[in-house]
Amino acid sequence: MNPVFFSVGLDVNPQTLDPGATAWMLAASALVLLMTPGLAFFYGGLVRMKSVLNIMMMSFGAIGVVAVVWALWGYGLAFGPDTMGGFIGDPFANFGLSGLAGVIGGKAPGLPDMVFIGFQATFAIITVALISGAVAERVRFGPWLLFAGLWVTIVYAPIAHWVWGGGLFGSTGIIGSKISALDFAGGTVVHMNAGMAGLMLAVVLGKRLGFMKDPNIRPHNLPFVMLGAGLLWFGWFGFNAGSELAADGIAALAWTNTLLATSAALLGWLLVERLRDGHATSLGAASGAVAGLVAVTPACGFVDPIGAIVIGIIAGAVCALAIGLKFKIGLDDSLDVVAVHFVGGLWGTLSLGFFAVPSAKTEGGLFYGGGLSQFWPQILTALVVTAWTAIMTTLIGLAIHKTVGMRVKEHEELAGIDITEHAETAYELAMVGGSFNPGEPQNGKTPLGSSGEPEANSNGKTDRMRSKAST
Repeated sequence: MNPVFFSVGLDVNPQTLDPGATAWMLAASALVLLMTPGLAFFYGGLVRMKSVLNIMMMSFGAIGVVAVVWALWGYGLAFGPDTMGGFIGDPFANFGLSGLAGVIGGKAPGLPDMVFIGFQATFAIITVALISGAVAERVRFGPWLLFAGLWVTIVYAPIAHWVWGGGLFGSTGIIGSKISALDFAGGTVVHMNAGMAGLMLAVVLGKRLGFMKDPNIRPHNLPFVMLGAGLLWFGWFGFNAGSELAADGIAALAWTNTLLATSAALLGWLLVERLRDGHATSLGAASGAVAGLVAVTPACGFVDPIGAIVIGIIAGAVCALAIGLKFKIGLDDSLDVVAVHFVGGLWGTLSLGFFAVPSAKTEGGLFYGGGLSQFWPQILTALVVTAWTAIMTTLIGLAIHKTVGMRVKEHEELAGIDITEHAETAYELAMVGGSFNPGEPQNGKTPLGSSGEPEANSNGKTDRMRSKAST
């Protein structure tokens, strides 16, 4: 391996290093990495108690697999020199990150390339982790890790290269040389990509047992959901503001717009809930915040604060309404990845055609004097990303499912995926000396039903059902 890889610090020229930008980007990278454990809590609260550890492990497993793949060949595919006419980068140019340890300014002025590499790795990690929510409670852990490695290589890395790595949509790319699409922090690369992947994988694997029939298929721990949403919101400031790759005015604008759009989306979602259901819920507040974060991601550095508020409130309302579609079409998108991430990411991407402020990168959106000139590039980018993700995710999912098998067996799903896949449970429900075995009486206590919840009593209700705590 190139010896430069081991000479960390020896090749750094302090006259070219920007200490402020480097410190900020190191912090931003840590914030974005924190988002994946935050997502684990968010998803963990949304599933049933018998599936908590598995869904959290899917996020942590994504960290392990994607980080290693990114270092070996993923970064080269996404940000290496163009190959195949800008379709992908060269995975062997810096295989294993060789030759990059002492490089400064290769991707951003004054910034060590290693910081940029780490920052982008956290984006790839959370994109894979997001997909898990669409297929929660029914995926074997080993095949999931295989899927994560294949998907980040075949789907995520090429799209990242097209949009951010100078590929098809770059200024000299086949498409980018003719039109200029905008995506500040990942509306297409992360959210539409993950949302469409989740949709296709949910179709490949099919519905959970009891979907739309079992009343116990509902969130088991709303405090976990709120905690996860808070961690996501906190980390998202690094996600969006850090995408400027500098500590400057645009980063400050992105930070502020992230706050405003998210707050507006939270209110938009709660308003829909209040008008439709008569209640404003904690789950709605958490989901609305995430919808706003998703929608403002592609736009945060290209719109003004008023535009961010409008984008946010529309995102909250639209995503709240979109969730109901899965029941009408019978799609078991377990944790609403499609409704929040694909729909929210699509709206955020298209919103730039209306709200983008004129700059060196755009003539502006419709409401800022640019007409529809920015709208058409946004649509084209969304269509290309959606098509690639849908086709390739389906092929990857089918290949794994038909060979090694991706879905757990029926009796394992009924017993609980935590115990069958990981030999662990999130909660100790038995008396001392007892054993956790869903369906088996625990020292005279009420047995657990197929959902992992206490079975109905003689009145046909559990204590939890009496509370009528609704999602």
